[in-house]
Amino acid sequence: MYSIDLRSDTVTQPSAAMRAAMQDAVVGDDVYEQDPSVNRLQEVAAQMFGFQAALFFPSGTQSNLAALLAHCQRGDEYIVGQEAHTYRYEGGGAAVLGSIQPQPLNNLADGSIALHDMEAAVKPRDIHFARTRLIALENTIGGRVLPLAYLSQVRDLATKYGLALHLDGARVCNAAVKLGLPPQQICAGFDSVSVCLSKGLGAPVGSVLCGSTELIADAKRWRKMLGGGMRQVGVLAAAGLYALGNNIQRLEQDHANAAALAAGLAEIAQLRIEPVQTNIVYVHIPSPHVQGLGRHLADRGINATLGSRARLVTHLDVSAQQVAAVVEACQDYFRAVR
Repeated sequence: MYSIDLRSDTVTQPSAAMRAAMQDAVVGDDVYEQDPSVNRLQEVAAQMFGFQAALFFPSGTQSNLAALLAHCQRGDEYIVGQEAHTYRYEGGGAAVLGSIQPQPLNNLADGSIALHDMEAAVKPRDIHFARTRLIALENTIGGRVLPLAYLSQVRDLATKYGLALHLDGARVCNAAVKLGLPPQQICAGFDSVSVCLSKGLGAPVGSVLCGSTELIADAKRWRKMLGGGMRQVGVLAAAGLYALGNNIQRLEQDHANAAALAAGLAEIAQLRIEPVQTNIVYVHIPSPHVQGLGRHLADRGINATLGSRARLVTHLDVSAQQVAAVVEACQDYFRAVR
């Protein structure tokens, strides 16, 4: 049995208080828009992130896909980063199910996409080209927070070319906490944002898509078509409400734990640690030690997906004491293999 799980912030368990909120949830049929808990979650999310309306989805993958389908038609194109989930990690859904062409561009070291690359990728209005319709960003991306000044520049670029803007904000609350700003300020100027409730916020499942009333109406149709229409789902919406009401500011502790983990691992000469901003730590491990260190950690109840560039993620079920135990276990391994 593993006692420490650093694979992702998706592995969190609902707290006792969250479970109590789920048990007490008032429910109805959400396809008929009659689930009071879902309706309340959508109202709270729309207000919190600065939009007219919101829609509850079973997953962030489906939420992002519905947003792309609502923004784009067959033969349209969206500009996106090579590292973005909507391009790399969500099964190519926009292309497969929406006939929407991605135009992937390189992400820079800070997670952004160069403005001149985006501008150069916008297609002329010509029958030979797909119609550029949308720019899709991700914040945070690989744990990195996109600067507000950069987001403003992207908004100006989108306005210049008449493009819509979508934000995969699965961890946008981490970005808000890191910058010390309300979430709606991070999301300002976007036409839609998808927010995951089941990562650092600790809900067991679910994402909310926020946007205009018109866009959310389109997204609801796509959600139904994608199999995301749910019935008495207020038990899950109640977890989302608890997460938004109680688990945003505590992300500071996850960030502090990630910083402590990075600082401790940086003292091991064989490891190289990338700069840490939020709750994700990237560790470069010499190839000959990847398997041995993995076994060593597993023997000590530490679950981590290791590779030459390993990703370790802190979350509400990882304490400062457990971070210290992980550092100590890594130190023990490298002392033994000298």
